[in-house]
Amino acid sequence: MRTAPAQPITIHVEVLSWVNRFVGGPGTGQVTVEEAVPPGSSVRAVLRAMSDRFPELGRALWDPTRPRELGDNIEVLVNNAVLGVTHDLDSEVLDGERITLLGQYMGG
Repeated sequence: MRTAPAQPITIHVEVLSWVNRFVGGPGTGQVTVEEAVPPGSSVRAVLRAMSDRFPELGRALWDPTRPRELGDNIEVLVNNAVLGVTHDLDSEVLDGERITLLGQYMGG
């Protein structure tokens, strides 16, 4: 007997500040994008799916010299906790969870 493929789960990706211009936003405030991924997906898989959907975001998000690693300009949070606290890039995300992309500000 064949089993039906598992239904995708939805992850809410909040894109804040200047980063949201990469997903069609105004470059201020917040834009929320929903990303449908297979059950069992990791934070990395969600971010890769977002990068495929929004290539400019991908170029800003990932380190060009180490493509499996995040760059330094965008902070990633999962359910309001910075990566490394309760999740890392390879942690599984659950239906309805929230990933936040927050642009870092630099200057003098």
